[in-house]
Amino acid sequence: MTICEMKVGDTASVSKTISESDVYLFAGITGDHNPAHVNEESASRTMFGKRIAHGILSAGFISAVLAMKLPGPGTIYLGQDLKFKKPVYFGDTITAICTVTELLPEKNIAKLSTQCMNQAGAIVVDGTATVMPPKG
Repeated sequence: MTICEMKVGDTASVSKTISESDVYLFAGITGDHNPAHVNEESASRTMFGKRIAHGILSAGFISAVLAMKLPGPGTIYLGQDLKFKKPVYFGDTITAICTVTELLPEKNIAKLSTQCMNQAGAIVVDGTATVMPPKG
């Protein structure tokens, strides 16, 4: 979608169930092998009681919404403000939802609220994205 096709209130989402292999692949790609993510024994002694997914892995689903759905292919991701609200456990289904909150057509910039929720509806990631939609 171009900025002229977008309107405040437009929304899109993607969902994914987090698997153990997702977490291990992410750890391998990023080099973040924090025991909270990859070591069950160590993670059992944390405040979470078991392994959790990397927070930024969940936030990555926001990128999928922006790049593939709203505004979609050709979008340039300019910035993101994130707050990690709750842990994401292996087996959780995360839904990333992006909603257009502001359009600046003269600059070809859109701002969107961004949230990731688990299967219980709890917000696990909350934030705001700034993007440049594709040119028409």
